[in-house]
Amino acid sequence: MPLVPQRADVPVTIDESLCIDGCTLCVDMCPLDSLAIREDNGKAYMHVDECWYCGPCAARCPTGAVTVNMPYLLR
Repeated sequence: MPLVPQRADVPVTIDESLCIDGCTLCVDMCPLDSLAIREDNGKAYMHVDECWYCGPCAARCPTGAVTVNMPYLLR
């Protein structure tokens, strides 16, 4: 069975095909330091499963690679 390239059950997902190598805009915007940059490919990922669903990470991403998966009750 093939492995999924990224988890889908975390509050913030990053589309690696759209993420710019070495860009840290979403990481810099996160007030909880939940996002980080992978050392192997320079792409962002959520390294801590904690999120306030505030959205600046997604708003600041120039390519739309960041998606905040808000729970139904917060929408």
